[in-house]
Amino acid sequence: MILLYLLLGIITSIIGALPLGASNIVVINTTIKQNLRLAMKIAITAGIAEVILSYYALNYNMLVKDFFMSHQWLQVLIAIILLGVGGLLFFKKSNSKKVSKTNNSFLKSKYATGFFLGLLNPPVLVYWLLVYGIINSNVAMLSVKSSAAVLILFFLGVYIGKVFTLYIYGKFSVFMERKFKNVNLLINKVTGSLLFTVGILQFIKLYFI
Repeated sequence: MILLYLLLGIITSIIGALPLGASNIVVINTTIKQNLRLAMKIAITAGIAEVILSYYALNYNMLVKDFFMSHQWLQVLIAIILLGVGGLLFFKKSNSKKVSKTNNSFLKSKYATGFFLGLLNPPVLVYWLLVYGIINSNVAMLSVKSSAAVLILFFLGVYIGKVFTLYIYGKFSVFMERKFKNVNLLINKVTGSLLFTVGILQFIKLYFI
C-alpha cells in the first residue's frame, strides 16, 4: 500500500511536466543545439526544484493558495510573460550557428539553469495545490505529518516523473532533428504558438470565467 505514494508521485509529476514550460523548452533546445547528455543535466536539477516546490505547496497549502487568489496581478504577469515569450519565439528567425560544445562556462551552468528554471515557476505551485486537494479528497491522505517513508516515496516519485518527462522531451527532440532539416525554426514556431495560446487562455480564465 505504501508504494501507492511512489506511484502517485510519478503520475502527478508526469502530468504536471507534460505541458511545455521553461524547463521543457530549454531541454528541447539544448538537445538540438548540443546533445541529450547535456540536456539531462538540466533535467536532473529541474527535478530537484520540482520536489522543493511540491513540498512547499504541501507545507504551506492554504497560505500559497490564498496568496495567488488575493494577488491577481501575479496571474496577469504570468499571462503577459507567456504571451511575450510565445510571440518572440514564434517570430524568431532560425539561427544556424551552433553553440560550441567546448564552452566550459556554458556547460557548467546547465545544473544551475535547470534548478532556477524549475524553481522560478509559480504555475507549478498552483498545480501542486490542486494535486494535493484531489489526492486528499479521493485517493489517500498526504500531509507534512505523514510518515517519513510515505513522504520519501512520494517525493522520489515526483523527482522520477519530472526527470523522465524531460528525458522523453529530449528523445523526441533527437527524433525531430533527424526528420526535419530546419528543426530549430519548427520548434520555435510550435513552442511559441503553445505559449501564446496558454497566455490567452490565462486571460480568458481571469476575466471571462
